[in-house]
Amino acid sequence: MTHPVSVAAGRHRVHLGAGAYAGQRIGLLGGSFNPAHEGHAYISQEALKRLGLDAVWWLVSPQNPLKPVAGMAAFADRLAAARRVASHPRIRVTDIEARIGTRYTADTLAALTRRYPAARFVWLMGADNLVQLPSWQRWSSIVNSVVIAVFARRPYDSNALSGKAARRFGYCRVPIGAAATLADRQPPAWLFLPLRRHPAAATDLRDAGIWPV
Repeated sequence: MTHPVSVAAGRHRVHLGAGAYAGQRIGLLGGSFNPAHEGHAYISQEALKRLGLDAVWWLVSPQNPLKPVAGMAAFADRLAAARRVASHPRIRVTDIEARIGTRYTADTLAALTRRYPAARFVWLMGADNLVQLPSWQRWSSIVNSVVIAVFARRPYDSNALSGKAARRFGYCRVPIGAAATLADRQPPAWLFLPLRRHPAAATDLRDAGIWPV
């Protein structure tokens, strides 16, 4: 685990706000979490281990602009369920986007980096989101503002690694052997982490009428 340090040269820890310290490595996992499931927890725990992170924050979106409102559970219910599923001392479930009033990832990242200028953020996403990334608002600015870890998610891996985002930013892809250095790099920088497939999927849970309890 990385030990937080002060913004100044000393060794005293300087608090930057709720849950963040200067120099802390923080993974950001955004999404609807409709509902949260063990796959989210699995990715987060792997990120903590493989990327040398101090914490992972789940950014529960009030409403993903790329997803329909129909079938979306109430924000409070999704937030509460995510907190039940996370159940890990270094995974923090947050309502940051609701509190700061952002809808788009680019705006959320801009707000977080302003609020926590000395934290080292890593954006965590599945391969399916790397495929969709060019449809996100100001997607190039996202890649240029935060380092990114992409987790394998079959059957999307091949399309993700040959897609528009991967091609455009292929020059700054980090080898998997250097995963532990990702948080300390300057963006743009991204890597692809091949993980064993976790069977949990939000769509399957919704179809089966299952909600975390």
